[in-house]
Amino acid sequence: MTGVTASSPSGAPLTVVFLHAHPDDEASQTAGTQRLLADAGHRVVVVYATNGDHGVAPEDLAPGETVVDRRRAEAEASAEVTGTQAVHWLGYADSGMTGWEQNAHETSFHSADPSAAAVRLASILDAERADVLVTYDWHGGYGHPDHVKAHQVAHLAADAAARRPRLLESTMNRDRMRASFELAREAGIDDMDPDAPADDGNPFGEPEVNIHWEVDTSSVLGAKRRALECHASQTSDVGFMLALPAEAFAAWFGREFYIEPGREPGMVAARWWEA
Repeated sequence: MTGVTASSPSGAPLTVVFLHAHPDDEASQTAGTQRLLADAGHRVVVVYATNGDHGVAPEDLAPGETVVDRRRAEAEASAEVTGTQAVHWLGYADSGMTGWEQNAHETSFHSADPSAAAVRLASILDAERADVLVTYDWHGGYGHPDHVKAHQVAHLAADAAARRPRLLESTMNRDRMRASFELAREAGIDDMDPDAPADDGNPFGEPEVNIHWEVDTSSVLGAKRRALECHASQTSDVGFMLALPAEAFAAWFGREFYIEPGREPGMVAARWWEA
């Protein structure tokens, strides 16, 4: 069914649900916004589509502890840092990167029926009485199969919810990323050219002309770093981010960007929940 659009009385606290593909995605993409929302008295909820089981297996796993166990614990620790009040799991396995054999595994998020996954998410939206749902842009920022699927599922779930939430898409500002990349390269870190082909062959993020909201998260940059540190087991991606020099880290993570489908073109520097 198509729900009515959710609304909240002016000034009333919102419930904002963030759908992320894997534990740690929230830290690198929306942790600043989550912290700002929580500090303003809004309810922040994170839903993870997968258990992250194809992430890096840390060397210090305790006897009987699995990668999934560690990543769940890291997600809960990150929630404490960002002020997230509830963490939900859709129950799918990590699909791995584009072309991995795990893409086709019967329990992977990539293989899941989009409508069935949307029903799972919609039930959470209804239970939480979500006012806003945040997902990824059309190619998940960098083309990871689980990120792309999250975009698809979120749009279906928003339509299926009893009250249709306001929908936003987290993205990376490709034009701003170039400046951050130059700072990192000057420091000897040359791992992420925003114009190079990402996981699906497209460049990273979206050009600024396609973005609607620029949220200044510089005041909570420390919380964003601590959220990343909560996912310390993921040394390949998180390790790269934490290794950025302070100036490059601030340039890379001091702003978070969102597309709002249906909104008139033009990027506004503002907190979208206050507009």
